[in-house]
Amino acid sequence: MTLAAIPSPATAVWQLGPVPIRAYALCIVLGIVVASAVTEYRLRQRGVRPWAVLDIAIWAVPFGILGARLYHVVSSPQAYFGANGIPIEAFYIWQGGLGIWGAVAGGAVGAWLAGRQLGIPLSVVADALAPGLPLAQAVGRFGNWFNNELYGGPTTLPWGLQVHQMDRSNPGQALRDPEGNPVLEPGLYHPTFLYEAIWNVGVAALVLLADRRWKLGAGRAFAVYVAGYTAGRFWIEMMRTDEANEILGVRLNVWTSAVVFLAALVYLVRVRGPQQFLVPLDAEGRPLPPVGASTPAAGGSTDAGSGTAEPTESGAAESGATGGVSQIDVSGRKPTAELAAGYRVVTEEQFRRYESTGELPAETTAGTDTGSTTDPGADGADDGVTESDADAKTGTETGTETGADAETGAGTGTGKTGS
Repeated sequence: MTLAAIPSPATAVWQLGPVPIRAYALCIVLGIVVASAVTEYRLRQRGVRPWAVLDIAIWAVPFGILGARLYHVVSSPQAYFGANGIPIEAFYIWQGGLGIWGAVAGGAVGAWLAGRQLGIPLSVVADALAPGLPLAQAVGRFGNWFNNELYGGPTTLPWGLQVHQMDRSNPGQALRDPEGNPVLEPGLYHPTFLYEAIWNVGVAALVLLADRRWKLGAGRAFAVYVAGYTAGRFWIEMMRTDEANEILGVRLNVWTSAVVFLAALVYLVRVRGPQQFLVPLDAEGRPLPPVGASTPAAGGSTDAGSGTAEPTESGAAESGATGGVSQIDVSGRKPTAELAAGYRVVTEEQFRRYESTGELPAETTAGTDTGSTTDPGADGADDGVTESDADAKTGTETGTETGADAETGAGTGTGKTGS
């Protein structure tokens, strides 16, 4: 006798006038929102300007969806190009069928393209995304629940899943008996969608804990996600009973999980690198006066207590004060194209100092520590200036459009980090 069971929805599509509202699509969109929120928060912690995730998502989401669908169609071609297949349905993504492996690969291409435009290394984006992606997958799995698909074998466990027979002539709706009741498959089944959703939440927690404990950089936080997810997908995939291509009697996605898990493990063992932090290029040389100091007067004069000069036409400012914090120029003057985008990669120590005091890192940056490269600035900055040299100076200068150097300043340069 069954004492408990997990019910399944009999409806996965609702009509809003002529527009179908699909539960599967809603779950995917909600998952994207969750991943974007987590990634935005973590990017800001690394020094990226607010809402950069929107610029990244514009590229990553379409590429991810395209890659996910391509993987599904390529790995299950008989459903569309077999004897009874319907080729046009390869484009019907609302009916389900998105492969996570293709989503990650396609999304990575999109994120890389966006990162090149923003001056953000792909490894920074990947590590920021690492805990958000499994949370997005956890939300997305409930789309399979609405579609009554991808469940496991029969079970008598109290959390067994009831599954409806779906009407292929009326997508998104369960078959109905003469009395109008939705028709159920006989027995109960393993809710593999729920197993994977719970596992993915655990993977997100694992990434956060590992990242806090070991300060993972160079894409290693993302590798922890990949290894954690594939370890769970390996055993969950073997429980599923939906049709799938097999190699040596084992489902294709089981093999894929094993291979990707080993690749992630090798990456974790072989790759080293600290967490990467970023300083916007056009924030260089713009520390605010100390709290409570008056605003410099127009015409470039400096208040006696602030030690901060009025910004020049290039957006730079000369300062002899210490203890200020960085600011973005709000004067309305448009910065030069070279300074309008891009970041410098710095160490955490350099970033924390910049964050709390406004002190800009020396031009040595974190390139040798993180593996990222920086190009020397066009203003003739001296790459040999060390941090201790910069501390000995009484002020900081940025190169102006004319290339003039202040007598007491240390050149900061405008090198752009490659992604």
